[in-house]
Amino acid sequence: VQLQACGGGLVQAGGSLRLSCAASGRTFSSRAMSWFRQAPGKEREFVAAIRWSSGSTYYAGSVQDRFAISGDSAKNTVYLQMDSLKDEDTAVYYCAAGDRTYFGYSIYYTERGYNYWGQGTLVTVSS
Repeated sequence: VQLQACGGGLVQAGGSLRLSCAASGRTFSSRAMSWFRQAPGKEREFVAAIRWSSGSTYYAGSVQDRFAISGDSAKNTVYLQMDSLKDEDTAVYYCAAGDRTYFGYSIYYTERGYNYWGQGTLVTVSS
């Protein structure tokens, strides 16, 4: 299974970008998909996730009310609409997918909830 993320680029602070990620390869049914990001010199961190069975979405506090995750479970495709971008949103954004079933939801905030990862797309926010 390969995940291909795209949509990154250079944007001014306050602007918007929409990231897309699609899975391809062998027959694959994801249970959840997500976005993580890694800023220069920092650890990779959770951004947002969507759990297909319930339609539930989860967000990091730093992006709540500014970012929106959506997607199509049948196509194993996920999007991240990013509005009101800030300098601190500059990072490489990675999409991830998981095909395992978990009880509860806390695991979807962590990398352990996903077993497939994309190559990342760079988002640069300039002020």
